[in-house]
Amino acid sequence: VQLQASGGGLMQAGGSLRLSCAASGSIFSLNEMAWYRQAPGKERELVARITSGAKTDYADSVKGRFTISRDNAKNLVYLQMNSLKPEDTAAYYCNVHCTYYSGTYLTSGDYWGQGTLVTVSS
Repeated sequence: VQLQASGGGLMQAGGSLRLSCAASGSIFSLNEMAWYRQAPGKERELVARITSGAKTDYADSVKGRFTISRDNAKNLVYLQMNSLKPEDTAAYYCNVHCTYYSGTYLTSGDYWGQGTLVTVSS
């Protein structure tokens, strides 16, 4: 299973960006999908997550500004980020818990994308 994240970049405060993460491989089903971020000198933190049933959960710092969504048919997860603030500057990582084929067997695992950098200037 591979995850490819995209959509990061440089944005002024108050602007918007949309991150995408595409999952590929011998996937049977995508379970919980999430976005994490890690700012320089800080620990990685959960930004938002979405279950297979589309239930969402957000960090307090992004509630009302960020929206996580998923496209199950295309194995995609998105993070729409509005009203960006300088403190949102970080590397953003997608994380997926999925069930996949290992030979003829089904197994499950947790996978991380490579990270996409978001920089918000004041």
